[in-house]
Parts: sequence; C-alpha cells; structure tokens
Amino acid sequence: MALVYRTVMQLSGILFSLLGWVLSCLTTYLPQWKNLNLELNELEIWTMGLWQACVVQEEGGMQCKDFDSFLALPPELRISRILMFVSNGLGLLGLVLSGFGLDCLKIGERQQELKKRLLLLGGTLFWISGITAIVPVSWVAHTTVQEFWDENIPDIVPRWDFGEALFVGWFAGFCLILGGSLLNCTVCSTEVYPSSAHYTVAEMQDRCQHLETENSPENLGV
Repeated sequence: MALVYRTVMQLSGILFSLLGWVLSCLTTYLPQWKNLNLELNELEIWTMGLWQACVVQEEGGMQCKDFDSFLALPPELRISRILMFVSNGLGLLGLVLSGFGLDCLKIGERQQELKKRLLLLGGTLFWISGITAIVPVSWVAHTTVQEFWDENIPDIVPRWDFGEALFVGWFAGFCLILGGSLLNCTVCSTEVYPSSAHYTVAEMQDRCQHLETENSPENLGV
C-alpha cells in the first residue's frame, strides 16, 4: 500500500511539474504580457510580450513586430527574458533527473539511494524553476500597476493592463512548486522499495517449506 502511495505521489509530482514547465515555455513566447485597450478606437487592442508588440484588429487579425534591440527594452522585460530562460532550462533538467528517480522505472532498481537523490535534486530544481518563473511575471505586473496609477501621466493617455500571459506564468510557477513539493515529500516519506515484493514472496516460500518440513512423515514419527 505504501509503495502504491509513493508511486502515485511521484507520478502526480511529475505531471504537475510537466504541466508547469509547458506553461512556463508558453508564457515565455506569448505576446500578451501587457494589454492596451484604446478607448478612442475600441477595434484595436495592443499587446506586448518579451519578444514583440502586436496589434489585434477585428477586421485585419493580428500583426506583430519584433523588438529591434535587447538593450532598448525596459529593465523588467530584459531581466524577465533571462529569468524565463533559466526557469525553462531548470524545469527541463528537473524532468530528466526526477524521471530517472521514479520508483516505477526499472532502470537502476538496485541503486535506491541514487534514485532518491535524483528525486530530491529534481524536486529542488522544480522549486527553483517555479520561483524564477513567478519572479519576472510578478515584476512586470508590479511595474504595470505602478504605471497604471502614476499620477504624473495624463488621464487621456492609455494605460497598460495585465495580459493573459501573466496569469499563465503564475499558474506555471505554482504547478512547478507543487510538483517539486510532491516529489520531495515522497523522498522524505518511509522508504519502500519496489523489490520488497520479491522479499515478501521469498518469505512466504520459506514459510511454506518450513511447514512442509514440520509436517513430513519423518518429523511426525510415521
């Protein structure tokens, strides 16, 4: 029962981490980090991401233009690019390491201590990946709120608002941290190795042999 519980926890941690990693990669390239809705022209919605700015028109669809220079970007967007790349890289590394540490994987079945360390390292990498995904998203959100309520900007000037990518990034970071926590919980729980089933079968065979020996005609004095 404990082995099944550990396996379910490990698979749940891997699935949450995989979902968080995919969403983190998606957040990196989505152009909807900021939205700008023009009141004078409600048919156009401007969006801004880490790589490009886009304008969405009801009749003409979406048109995007890549940023010309990395150094010309605001500081929060430059640092966000780097942190999102770090998050995606750490998440991928965590998936590889924790995958080899799963109990249901037959590879390295007799090296349980090594598999335990791989799981622990993978879970820790997921934690770091989740934090490095939440930090840039929260930084851009904080800057957007500051600019939105800046009294020095005239009221007639349109204000940037939260884009959908920010919420995707927050959810991605939460999934990565949750997945890493589940994996680390299985490492800290009571160790039950997959090979314990073989030991149980061997014990039952020994007991049967012992009973057969006791019930043999020689021992019964027949």
